[in-house]
Amino acid sequence: MSDFYHVCFTVPHLEAAMRDLTTAAAVQWSEPVEASIGEWDYRIVFTAGGAPYIELIEAPPGGPWGDTSRPGFHHLGWWTSDFTSGTDRLSAAGFPQTFSGCPFGRPFAYHRLDSLGGHVELVGLGRQPVFIDTWNPGGDPMPAINEEAYPWNPSR
Repeated sequence: MSDFYHVCFTVPHLEAAMRDLTTAAAVQWSEPVEASIGEWDYRIVFTAGGAPYIELIEAPPGGPWGDTSRPGFHHLGWWTSDFTSGTDRLSAAGFPQTFSGCPFGRPFAYHRLDSLGGHVELVGLGRQPVFIDTWNPGGDPMPAINEEAYPWNPSR
């Protein structure tokens, strides 16, 4: 198994969530960033330092993150060596894809795991240098799921 590299929570108030996690667990943060994907504007922040990261997303309800009017767990994120094989594997296992960033030039997808009450996010490994440069400049590379060697990969 490859280590997950982040856990994501959607929050209605980014600064409040950052403040509370800092107070509760001495968490340190990178600077929040305003971004958009398709028609959805959002704010995002990751903890400072290495993996595993905590990701917070503040966005209006109804976009890729669903009902964001209340705080909650959204996903666990993994890098994958082969994005298409990984998303095919999860779909074949009965975990439906609920959103893909691919139409927007971003190789990531959310797959719903009802047993967890959230999603798994797979992110193409080729995106990792951009992530490191943005959120942990000079940081070490992170492991990825090796889709070719994955024991339950239906495409093998």
